[in-house]
Amino acid sequence: MALPEYKQAFLSDCVSSDALKFGTFTLKSKRTSPYFFNAGLFHRADLLRSISTAYAHTLKAHADADPTFHFDVLFGPAYKGIPLAAATIDKLAALDSAAYGRKSYSFNRKEAKDHGEGGSIVGASLKGQKIVIVDDVITAGTAIREAIDIIQREGGELVGIIVAFDRLEKTPSATDDDGTPRPSAIGEVRKQYGIPVLPILTLDDVVEYLRGLGSEADLKRLDEYRAKYRASD
Repeated sequence: MALPEYKQAFLSDCVSSDALKFGTFTLKSKRTSPYFFNAGLFHRADLLRSISTAYAHTLKAHADADPTFHFDVLFGPAYKGIPLAAATIDKLAALDSAAYGRKSYSFNRKEAKDHGEGGSIVGASLKGQKIVIVDDVITAGTAIREAIDIIQREGGELVGIIVAFDRLEKTPSATDDDGTPRPSAIGEVRKQYGIPVLPILTLDDVVEYLRGLGSEADLKRLDEYRAKYRASD
């Protein structure tokens, strides 16, 4: 099945910018991975445009497929989520100004401001609003749960999360290679909060992309890695 055009464009930019690299990489989990994804490299203007456009298309595609899905505010957790939320709301308005032209974004301060307007939220108020979190990845789920706590504390309603990449991997354990089925960090967040977690790309998308390029050696290594660590969700 062919990938949507926006996914193909984003994948191409990921590879050309080295945000997606193939080789041998030791992850924080101590797994040895045949690929590495680093959304932090999307700091150049054209690349920020690429990733925010892909976020916007992913959100719009989900909203088009599910008419019950609505949001008011994109929330970017400090610090990486801040430019992502701001740029994505702009690209959504460019895609459909009638539907998204008056949507807002906001982000949190790491430390609450004790003068002026005060508080820890910059941008739109979260109170009484439907919120989508914009972040790069969910690794262990700790950072995203902190963002969810902020939203709940501010009186917002979390309705979704969007990330750049889903590795589709089961969570690590002390016996990582025992073959025991386990969910992914994203799967655990989906189950715990009962909300959609929308990735622009998944490992399956990368495999399909490589298959189209005929990169047999990298494709074989990714297929083996995927089979070994595939999440139960």
